[in-house]
Amino acid sequence: MSYALSGKRPVANGTRRRIQDVIDELGYRPNATARALKEGRTRTIGLVVPPARNRLTHMQLDFVASVVDAAARVDLDVLLSPSGRDHDRSFERLVSEGRVDGIILMEIRLEDARVGRLQDSGLPFVGIGHTAGDRQMSWIDVDYAGLVRHSVRHLADLGHRRVALITRSPELVSAGYGPACRARDGFEAAVAERGLDGIEVPCGDDARSGQECLEALLRSHPDLTAVTTINEAALPGIQRALADTGLRVPYDFSITGVAARTWAEDFRPPLTAADVPALEMGEKAVSLLVERITAPDTPPRHILLTPPISLRSSTAAARTGRQG
Repeated sequence: MSYALSGKRPVANGTRRRIQDVIDELGYRPNATARALKEGRTRTIGLVVPPARNRLTHMQLDFVASVVDAAARVDLDVLLSPSGRDHDRSFERLVSEGRVDGIILMEIRLEDARVGRLQDSGLPFVGIGHTAGDRQMSWIDVDYAGLVRHSVRHLADLGHRRVALITRSPELVSAGYGPACRARDGFEAAVAERGLDGIEVPCGDDARSGQECLEALLRSHPDLTAVTTINEAALPGIQRALADTGLRVPYDFSITGVAARTWAEDFRPPLTAADVPALEMGEKAVSLLVERITAPDTPPRHILLTPPISLRSSTAAARTGRQG
């Protein structure tokens, strides 16, 4: 029977049909572990995630869920491994001990030692995100620079003259976290292009930080009329701060962002935003990794996504009395 299942030796058509009838009747499925041992593979991939004590954002959780689902569809298990701060040894074990056939790396910095380590190891890997100018790795990412630039242009077209970018935590920004740095580039480009007064502020990845951040912005810049953000976890706090100060969205204040659709649609009123296709990105990351594992000599692939900005209800023309 094993010859018929593996296809490694010719088997008469009649014999193959009889074997297939038995397989169908018994509900047989090939033993993945036995097959993997014979192939010299673990049939497990690693997913490197932020440390557990950092609460994952909804977008990050979507990445994790979609990677696990996509891997299961191609008969792969997923081993989650934290990276960052005091988890360097965990990452090193994942790379060096043969536990996985390949790795998907999340939360990539512009200069990221983990990428260099993986390249040196020869272990297949892909990134959800990418380093600065690195053409030697396969990755999928969102065009944060372009999306933030378009968001600011949208606000400028509505007459807003003083706008702010609420980005990610100070720790991530100082570490060179890719999305935060690229969002800043897009923001600065749009502000210069349209002659706006722009303010960039870091913000922790939670609702309380979002509230404190916007309250501080409104105190220091009372003529601020609009915000764009890539920090979806801060959105509930931003919403509370606006409500507490009596600013009505979008009549008194406009807000846009780059966020997972769930956050955008839960905002009140619904957020004008570029909806990050996190589920699609996780699936594509698995496909890229399978390609790196099965065909390691193929050139690296780079997928940069620019999802459209969904115009919802959180932006409107700037009120004359609150323009900068």
